[in-house]
Amino acid sequence: MQPPDSERKYPDSDLLKVFISTHEVTCDECHEELGHHAWITLVGEPSRAFCLSCADLDHLFFLPTGDAALTRRARKYSTLCALVLKWSRARKRYERQGLLVEEEALQRAETECLADADARQRRAEREAERRAEIDEAFVARFAQEIRKTFPACPRGREQEIAAHACLKYSDRVGRSAAAKQFDEDAVVLAVAAHVRHAETGYDTLLAHGVPRWEAREQMREAVGRVLERWRHERPKVRGAESPNVRGAESPKVEKSAGADDKSGRLA
Repeated sequence: MQPPDSERKYPDSDLLKVFISTHEVTCDECHEELGHHAWITLVGEPSRAFCLSCADLDHLFFLPTGDAALTRRARKYSTLCALVLKWSRARKRYERQGLLVEEEALQRAETECLADADARQRRAEREAERRAEIDEAFVARFAQEIRKTFPACPRGREQEIAAHACLKYSDRVGRSAAAKQFDEDAVVLAVAAHVRHAETGYDTLLAHGVPRWEAREQMREAVGRVLERWRHERPKVRGAESPNVRGAESPKVEKSAGADDKSGRLA
């Protein structure tokens, strides 16, 4: 899909940058102490900090992120535009906060957005319904592949596994490119993830502080045994499973003398 004309003409890399500082800043032009969270531009090498007034940007209006249509239109109509960025300590990167745009451009964009708000809302609803239908069909096909690969999987469990693996916007294996082609490896990964949590004592180990990689290694053979059984045994009817099918491979956690509850290891 081609980006809108405004985005092709004015990519973010071409926009002026305004930074929200995270420490005390003084303008290198007017020498005013701007304090914390000052809005500044950086000019030259080495960088010099200018306040918005000295950078001739103080007449612009701030448009925060959140409304894609309004942002796109305001950016299109604003001759002078600046991208506002703030450093995220958690993600270790600058994150977009919004745009500085001209007042006339913002007013024109707001007028257009109000005029076609109903149409855009209806379009968004149609697209949401279409995505839901596509996801529902995808989950059903993925469940069929699970049943095909693991014919002895307890009845109804394939739907549970497929729905969990294909959660919308998740990064789970069911949403990968391989899964969309119903690749057997993706199916096996999805079923193995379910077995690890529902059919073994993996979660118990995690609760006792065992590192994830170590808990996976301890449960690797148990997961393999369940997968092998589901590949070859006759399918069980939901409700006819033995009382301890879920968690059947539960570990015994032992503690050394004086250790707390989080130091357990598989016996």
